[in-house]
Amino acid sequence: MAALEAERERLVLSRFSYEDAWQLGLLLRELAVERAAPVVIDVRHGARQVFRCALPGSSADNDAWIDRKRRVAERYAAPSFLVGARFRAKGTTFEDASRLDPNSYAAHGGSYPVSVEGVGIVGTVTVSGLPQAEDHALVVEALTRWVNTRDHQGG
Repeated sequence: MAALEAERERLVLSRFSYEDAWQLGLLLRELAVERAAPVVIDVRHGARQVFRCALPGSSADNDAWIDRKRRVAERYAAPSFLVGARFRAKGTTFEDASRLDPNSYAAHGGSYPVSVEGVGIVGTVTVSGLPQAEDHALVVEALTRWVNTRDHQGG
């Protein structure tokens, strides 16, 4: 869990515009296509959906998972994978202890709040279609690339 917390501290952007949201979505799509990953990708700036893409092999169920995981990331201001891990670390599950409707909330990996330095959380990026640890890893890879390249080069 410490690694997930450290990861969250590291993945803070210098800015996040609508264009950045679109480009981050395209980066995620590129990574997913390279791996033939059957995912749905959703990137939001605030409450507004800026990018949504469904790749071959994904299903309408993935759309529902996107919404459920995104709600967790928004509500807890933390990656959905980390939220689930926090509940498991307490010896329980999100479903048993959160008192939230499991039809609306899922603490499974794949949704990450987008945080901007000096501002806070300004959006979310979510992937669904792979096992939860892989959904989470795909989002982290894209955000890491963004932080290490585009985010700090003005483009």
